[in-house]
Amino acid sequence: MTTGVGSFKSYQLSEGRTTPVPVRVSPTDRIRAGIDALFDGSRDLSEVIEDVARLGARLIIQTAVEAEVEVFLGRARYQRPAAAEDARPGMRNGYCPATVKATAGPVTVARPKLRGTTERFASALSGKSIARSNALESLVIAGFVRGLPVRDVENTLADALGAEAALSKSTVSRVCQAIGDEFTAWPGRRLDGLELDYLFLDASMFKMHPGARAEPVLAAWGITTGGKPVFAALAAGGSESTDAWSGFLDELRGRGLRPPLLVISDGAAGLISAAESVLARSLRQKCLIHRCRNVVAKVPAAAHDEVRGAYWSIFDTEDLITAGAGPGQELAAAVQARIDAFAQRYGKLYPAAVKCLLTDREQLTSYLRFPAGHHKRIRHSNFIERTFGETRRRVKVIGRLPGEASCLTLVWAVLDRASRGWRGVNTTNTGLRLLHDLRHQLLDPPTPIRRTSHPAAGVRHICRGPTSGLVMMGVWL
Repeated sequence: MTTGVGSFKSYQLSEGRTTPVPVRVSPTDRIRAGIDALFDGSRDLSEVIEDVARLGARLIIQTAVEAEVEVFLGRARYQRPAAAEDARPGMRNGYCPATVKATAGPVTVARPKLRGTTERFASALSGKSIARSNALESLVIAGFVRGLPVRDVENTLADALGAEAALSKSTVSRVCQAIGDEFTAWPGRRLDGLELDYLFLDASMFKMHPGARAEPVLAAWGITTGGKPVFAALAAGGSESTDAWSGFLDELRGRGLRPPLLVISDGAAGLISAAESVLARSLRQKCLIHRCRNVVAKVPAAAHDEVRGAYWSIFDTEDLITAGAGPGQELAAAVQARIDAFAQRYGKLYPAAVKCLLTDREQLTSYLRFPAGHHKRIRHSNFIERTFGETRRRVKVIGRLPGEASCLTLVWAVLDRASRGWRGVNTTNTGLRLLHDLRHQLLDPPTPIRRTSHPAAGVRHICRGPTSGLVMMGVWL
């Protein structure tokens, strides 16, 4: 049984009876639950992103209103007046719905009601200009931007909502602090307990410094050995050079992150060079979606559909798997043969496109060494790129972000929420054995042991195998 104030919970009385007692849930907690429900995996991220934006805006406004009430009464929710030094007369008396408008559509928030006060409470968010088209979007941005000075946040809100809707400094600080505190703790957390099969790397450009060009924000997320997605790291890069990416990956390693089995990224030269240096034992997969765009960009517009279709038919392996080709060298060789056929077919017509396809071609089929059920998930990094696109859309509301810390906080806030909707992978027992073997082969290779039995006998090389026993001169002992 439920009510408007929350769900019921049973409490055991001394007589042995159970009586349902209502547990009051704040509007902000209900909104958070609604956001979490969007990411239950039943809908694709692209389908729920607008709902996320609307609920995110609603959460920020609701948090701001609740903070206003705390300031007005001089005490927190459920705090007794005697325990607060600046407590004022009055108490909370439920909520009434209030609707505000934005480009995303009408958004309903719970407006607090008070009683017993010596003066009337009026939320600053209920000004006449609240319906301006970008009001909610600007408010969400302002709430996420941690490094923006309080005065600038007030100005941003005033521009969005009208002068009548200016918030107090304490309210602005509470709204910004709530999100900022989460981000402050996140980048420094240890990663020793995080073991990844797959690591995805990407970057996106944002304007974050006055008078400077757009600069990259570097991001990493992965899929754990348990098949769960995890948002791993975020940092300002300055550029996408080898040094920038090497520093980013070195920092992850310094925090305890172990090498993954496979690194998936686009073909940026600096990123590839850094991954080959810092994660030398991991396999590398170039994003097939990025490579497709590069290939198609080198043919006439009239041929785009044909070449795109031919490109993706190369990597459609369902028929090969049905015919008995399992993950590994056999499947990769079959796809490489298809690449040769593509090159033969289009080499004379579109030599630039074919040259693009053939560059580092081995890294286009690395994913085929992994469980077949993972292939479509690990052959590209497009999901994080789509989320970066949503972040850029929000940034456009205010143009340039006011600083590096503000930019990172905004990007983190969007990616952190979106990452809850990223899908992981399911692995069969056969797939687990394959991953286990790959881990031994790539990350835990046999360790050579030198032993000299007698000075006159020379040196015999002994290798300890990945499972048990010793191998001497190629023979198991």
